[in-house]
Amino acid sequence: MSELPLPPAFRALGGSDIMVSPIAWGMWRLADNGRSVAEATRLVHAALDSGINFLDTADIYGFDGQGGFGDAEALLGEVLSADPALRSRMVLATKGGILPPLPYDQSADYLRTAIDNSLRRLKVDMVDLWQIHRPDILAHPQEVARVLDDAVSAGKIRSIGVSNFTVHQIAALDHFLANKLVTTQPEISPLRITCFENGELDQAMMMGLTPMAWSPLGGGRLAAAETARDRLVAAALDAVAEAQGVSRTVAAYSWLMAHPAGIIPIIGSQQAERIAEGAAALKVRWTRQDWYAVLVAARGEPLP
Repeated sequence: MSELPLPPAFRALGGSDIMVSPIAWGMWRLADNGRSVAEATRLVHAALDSGINFLDTADIYGFDGQGGFGDAEALLGEVLSADPALRSRMVLATKGGILPPLPYDQSADYLRTAIDNSLRRLKVDMVDLWQIHRPDILAHPQEVARVLDDAVSAGKIRSIGVSNFTVHQIAALDHFLANKLVTTQPEISPLRITCFENGELDQAMMMGLTPMAWSPLGGGRLAAAETARDRLVAAALDAVAEAQGVSRTVAAYSWLMAHPAGIIPIIGSQQAERIAEGAAALKVRWTRQDWYAVLVAARGEPLP
């Protein structure tokens, strides 16, 4: 039975020279519940000390519909200000292009402001990856590309990515960019397998993009499977998890990481032990039979 290769300890981010761990930590809920700088620092250390150097945030993280826009970035900025040495240990990614309460805005003026405001909140001169969070269909990709290329030239961002873009939106923006895209960030999990069959991952491999998977645990549904489909997927993951002495969560991360596109799952937990646990996914071995068993359970029907 052929085994799929284990992920490398570090890999290049797209076509860049930025080396990242094959799993990332996301800060969607970092600023929840009035988390202190000391508590946030503990979470950053939990990621870095476990070998996870890729940290992903966004300007809208912390927004609750009324306020809180920028809170996650600002809290991380306080962590970095208190311990500047942490910055050199991480690949720092953030996102922008959403104007609360909802409209997507990638007009030139707003993008420039969003990038500058993120740098100010994070208390850094540059981020390693800046991503457009969701596509603005009212923005011409040539105009968007010009702003992003200018930000690279100005030393504000090292590389460019997108999140929640379609294959055609990715192709259009990349066409106009001098500094080509290095990442795409769609929702991918054993419960959301659309990317495996709609061409998104095929495009990523063709263009050399690194896919970053948000919500890799299906929004928590894998932990408490309720529907018949979810239970079947959980059972297929458990078969591997139990055989290799890891949790279902770790098995789910590793299932994504086994794909040849080099999917980087983003751990969403804000618990230090759960962040550190995720690093165990680098050691989980998948056979083709076991991997496809999860896919078949997710599809709800046999392979053709």
